[in-house]
Amino acid sequence: MLIVVNPAAGASSPESRVDQLAGLLTARGLRVEVLTDLDGAAQRAIASHRERSLRALVGVGGDGTAAELVNRTDAGVPITMLPAGTSNLLSGYLGMEKSPEGVCRTITHGRCIQLDAGRAAGRLFTLMMSCGFDADVVQRLHRGRSGHIGRYSYVPPILSSIRHYRYPELRIHWDDSEDAAAARSTLSARWFFAFNLPCYAGWPPVAPEALGDDGLLDACTYARGSFWHGVRLLTAVLRQRQNRLAGFAVRRIRRVRVEASEEVPYQIDGDPGGVLPVEVEVVPRRLTFLVPGETTTSATGLARA
Repeated sequence: MLIVVNPAAGASSPESRVDQLAGLLTARGLRVEVLTDLDGAAQRAIASHRERSLRALVGVGGDGTAAELVNRTDAGVPITMLPAGTSNLLSGYLGMEKSPEGVCRTITHGRCIQLDAGRAAGRLFTLMMSCGFDADVVQRLHRGRSGHIGRYSYVPPILSSIRHYRYPELRIHWDDSEDAAAARSTLSARWFFAFNLPCYAGWPPVAPEALGDDGLLDACTYARGSFWHGVRLLTAVLRQRQNRLAGFAVRRIRRVRVEASEEVPYQIDGDPGGVLPVEVEVVPRRLTFLVPGETTTSATGLARA
C-alpha cells in the first residue's frame, strides 16, 4: 500500500486520518508506506504495479491530487482517494468513503473500475475542462495563491473576473463528433466546457448525461458573452433547464480544437491549464479506480447499491 499526502491540498492537515488509515491497513497485514512527494509516490506505484505487488495508491487530497496522480502514473495503476481537498467531486461521484475505516474497507473489499479520461494539450483530466470566465477565475486564484485554498479563497478572483473578463469569441473546430453531419465544422461561442463526468464546481451538472465509460466527451457551448448572460446560464443550470436556454448547445465528441484571437485561459479539473489554442480529446478506459464494493455502474453513471 502506498499513501501519498498532497501537502498543498485542502484547508487543514489530514495527518491524524492518515495515521489512522495506515494503522488499520497495517493491522490487516498490508505493508504501508506514507509519502508526501507526489512524483516519488507515483514512481514507486508504477514500479510496484509492474511487479504485481501494489494493492492500491491512495491519494490524500481532492480533485487536484487525483489529477496529479493519474497524470504521473501508468494506465492500470489502481488509485483510490481519502478525500481531503477543497473540492472532492471525483470522490463523491465514485462513492468513495470519507473516513479511514471506510477507505480501509474499500482497499480490502473494494473493486476496480475503468473509466475514460479527457486529455487537453497532453494533460489528462478526470472531470472536465473549460475555456472562458471560470478558467479566468481559476487563473487569477492560482496567480495570487499562498498556502491552502478554502472556498472563500474564490471570492476575490471571481470579483476580479467580473470586473475585467471581456468574453472574447472562441472558435470551436469539431474534429470528431458523434454527429457525422457536424464533424469538421466550426462554431463560434463565448463559453466552452468538455465533460468526462457530470461534475462541476459542486453545482448541478451542466452536462447531466455525461458518462465516464462511453468513449465520448460531452462538449457544451454557450454563445452569449456578458456577466449577465453568465448569470442566466448559472440560473438555468441550477434549475436544470440549460437545454432550453437560447445559445446553449451540447455535442458528444471524441476530439475538438478551441482557438481565440486573443489570450483566453483554459482550466483542467479546477487547475490552470494554459491559454488557447488547445486540442481536447477522449482517452477511452485510461483510468483505473478502486471503489467501494457496493458501488455499481449503470447506464446513467455510478450509484451506490
